[in-house]
Amino acid sequence: MALQDVCQWQALDPQGASPHLPQAGAWAVPRGWDPQTFLQTHGPRLAHGTTTLAFRFRDGVIAAADTRSSCGNYVACPASRKVIPVHQHLLGTTSGTSADCTTWYRVLRRELRLRELREGQLPSVAGAAKLLSGMMSRYRGLDLCVATALCGWDRSGPALFYVYSDGTLLQGDIFSVGSGSPYAYGVLDRGYRYDMSTQEAYALARRAVAHATHRDAYSGGSVDLFHVRESGWEHVSRNDAWVLYSELQKLSGLEKEGEEEATSERAGPGGEPSVGPAPGDLRMPSEMKRL
Repeated sequence: MALQDVCQWQALDPQGASPHLPQAGAWAVPRGWDPQTFLQTHGPRLAHGTTTLAFRFRDGVIAAADTRSSCGNYVACPASRKVIPVHQHLLGTTSGTSADCTTWYRVLRRELRLRELREGQLPSVAGAAKLLSGMMSRYRGLDLCVATALCGWDRSGPALFYVYSDGTLLQGDIFSVGSGSPYAYGVLDRGYRYDMSTQEAYALARRAVAHATHRDAYSGGSVDLFHVRESGWEHVSRNDAWVLYSELQKLSGLEKEGEEEATSERAGPGGEPSVGPAPGDLRMPSEMKRL
């Protein structure tokens, strides 16, 4: 009995695939050998957006963000967390591709832990921002999408840095990142003061994100609020964005009604403002009329 009858072996088809390696110059290269070209040709082009903000004031750093993760017209997750803790005195807002942001924050957390073990202390917020900027800058041009605001407290006090995936590194007092950032900046620029109280800072952050979620289709869900103090960071609250916006609108309506009532009280019987002495003017009203 032949061997092929026992093992059911068949000879290779000479016209089919060859078990031998191809000649030099005839290698079958996979499509992903050039990542930049592959991503430009086959990579997904899905619109995504968010609203994140952070600002520094006298009692620390406030970080706030919405919780909607979008992928084109699809809401992938309505309750994601876009403010990621790094260690007890450092956290960051995330905007961009969720996978990229999560991966690079894991890398940053690992590198900071290794430095703490080698040097006996954690790097400053500026050192952490510079480290993240340097690591991501090596991947410039590969469609990496990470935009983050690092919020922390170190030996120099509260600190805030903006880092982008192309290596951009900025220091400032106010940053807002994402598709809803123009709306958030409008609220922040009007109400921000460095010497505001803690409750005023909470209210400002909530109001800025809530208004942005109302105007930006890619932002929504809830409003996460974090506060970085000298003792460490804390998660202050998570409020439904629509409920928060509705409450703000009611408060705004009550304030307008109060202003209108105050204006009508100051007006005279005919609806015209009553004439009285100017501040510091000691003359009687009758003397003013003769003038």
